[in-house]
Amino acid sequence: MNQSRRNFLKKSAISAAALASIPTIVSASISPSAKKPKYSLFENGNTVLFQGDSITDAGREKKKELPNNPKSFGYGYAFLAASALLNALPEKDLTIYNRGISGNKVYQLADRWQKDCIDLKPDVVSILIGVNDYWHFRNGKYDGTIEVYENDFRKLINRTKKELPNVKLVICEPYYLLKTRAVDETWVRPMKEFQAVAKKLAGEFNTLWVPFQKVFDEAIKHAPATYWSADGVHPAMPGAQLMAEAWLKAVE
Repeated sequence: MNQSRRNFLKKSAISAAALASIPTIVSASISPSAKKPKYSLFENGNTVLFQGDSITDAGREKKKELPNNPKSFGYGYAFLAASALLNALPEKDLTIYNRGISGNKVYQLADRWQKDCIDLKPDVVSILIGVNDYWHFRNGKYDGTIEVYENDFRKLINRTKKELPNVKLVICEPYYLLKTRAVDETWVRPMKEFQAVAKKLAGEFNTLWVPFQKVFDEAIKHAPATYWSADGVHPAMPGAQLMAEAWLKAVE
């Protein structure tokens, strides 16, 4: 058997094992909620909104920005999670949007929040934001600090709850994967600060919390980090599936 064939079989075995392990990874990372009807967070006729940066954007089209539409959702975790919700809850007639935009930091969410959140009148808003607040600072494209991130994020949540008093919020943990193309050990300490702020705000505002870092930390026990994300930030196909299942488990 030649080396190329051996490498192919090895990679195939890793892929199969990792994909089979996704439910186990999620269960090990997110505790089951108290027993209640599945997805009881969502009520009949609800509007659901996914917000964030490129991880949420995932190449979606931005002209029509239609709800419940594959092109308007891109190819990431938001598309997979929304598809699963629509499949599981056809009787609830959910309207689901993806309004993530690549490169966004918290202040850029705030700049477009009227159009891309308030005007949609969502009943459930999921926010994944923070990696660019650090990454763009790191590469010299942004001068924000951890204090700016916390203040901007708190203002955004306060505004959302003031204008949409019955809204249900889901805050997702910004994450990183080491030993990948863009992420090394120097990311760990600053990113932990951003994660701590996101979790603090989730507790302060009593939102649902999606522990993506914990999920990926568990995932790398099953397959290399580059299997889940080539650059350590943007998920590969199995990484997107893992994120979708983690999100669904958190809101279950």
